[in-house]
Amino acid sequence: MGFYDALETRSADERAADLAQRLPEQIARAQSLPGYLLDEPSMGLAPQLVEEIFGIVKDLNEKEGVSFLLAEQNTNVALRFAHYGYILESGRVVMDGPADELRENPDVKEFYLGMSDEGRKSFRDVRSYRRRKRWLS
Repeated sequence: MGFYDALETRSADERAADLAQRLPEQIARAQSLPGYLLDEPSMGLAPQLVEEIFGIVKDLNEKEGVSFLLAEQNTNVALRFAHYGYILESGRVVMDGPADELRENPDVKEFYLGMSDEGRKSFRDVRSYRRRKRWLS
């Protein structure tokens, strides 16, 4: 008898009781984690609010020692406030390193920050991932 077969043989009350029994344990585990996950904290917010939120996160990190794992598409803001970064493309890490090094990387500047050696670039002018094969090899 497999795991799912065993679940099917239990009544709804038994499954609910099992869930209720495990819930406090799961809550305790979550509360013991050393930090927080922030998923797209800047999405849909005015730039002033984004700066305020990231300022609060930075203060909590520096003054209280709270760690944050940040998932953010606003690369410019994320790399300004982060200590270390991972750049993902299609779910795969294509680059990682200290945030200040990533900010200075020519590929990151061109593809994610809209800048190049000539200055700011329009998204339309960026050649789509000409260096991508090097990243994924």
